[in-house]
Amino acid sequence: MQITRRNLILSSAAATLSGLALPRKLWAQTTLNMGDFEVMTLSDGSLTLPADFIFGPMDDAALAPILAEAGVDRNAPLTPPCNVTLLRKGDATILIDTGAGFAFQDSAGQLLDALNAAGIAADDITHVLFTHGHPDHLWGVLDDFDEATFFNAEHIMGEIEYDYWMDPNTVNSIGEARAAFAAGASRRLDSLGDQITRISDGAEIVSGLRAKLTPGHSPGHMAFEIASGSQQLMIIGDVVTNDHVGFARPEWTSGSDQDEALGAETRAALMDQCAADEITIIGYHLPNGGIGRATRANQGYRFEGA
Repeated sequence: MQITRRNLILSSAAATLSGLALPRKLWAQTTLNMGDFEVMTLSDGSLTLPADFIFGPMDDAALAPILAEAGVDRNAPLTPPCNVTLLRKGDATILIDTGAGFAFQDSAGQLLDALNAAGIAADDITHVLFTHGHPDHLWGVLDDFDEATFFNAEHIMGEIEYDYWMDPNTVNSIGEARAAFAAGASRRLDSLGDQITRISDGAEIVSGLRAKLTPGHSPGHMAFEIASGSQQLMIIGDVVTNDHVGFARPEWTSGSDQDEALGAETRAALMDQCAADEITIIGYHLPNGGIGRATRANQGYRFEGA
């Protein structure tokens, strides 16, 4: 049988992970249940990035054994997956980030196909939440007619992040490599107009789902936390952008973070919290649907996929 985005192949998985049903893995889709929430990750495809985009600030001698253990070539392009999270609770169907859309990289922008394969229409989405305003998270918010892709949804972004991208000075201060990010973000947010709601740290979106300010990767980056009884899940966006050095040495600075020092501080603190409290995480660029746990290992942590 030919595997396409519309032919979802179910694997056999029946076990539990600290009270959570293990995800059912399908091509482009992974699901789990947590209390009143159904949690689904959908593939928007992948990116192609130069290795120095992440590894540039790191010491190559210290980095080498970590990459060797992970089977990562220091000089080869990185091809991280893009995992968009969808939550359903009662009448709410909540999308966290909108993928890259049609205008960023040809290998990304597949979210609408993944939604269609899962039987979800764009007009089913009631809320769109943004972790941050980088292209692979925001640019899918408009279709190729420059109209809102998820036209029935309330769009929600942290106020610090929104203000940063809407500041006309950002395009000149962000640096040449990211100037297009700023121009693209401000145009899309401006197009959404009054469809956008701005929130602050700790805001509750629906009962049991709260925003958590996690700055560094971008100025107002948000994670989103679900609590259901003793179960906890955190959608961490780009606080960690890979399953190797980001876990093994979260305190190291990464070239992917706009504020490298703050990004490392946030990452180390979040990994400590998630490991200590056994919080299930979903990472936008982590493998196999992005769902797993951070467990302590050697000087840092290890990503254990579900």
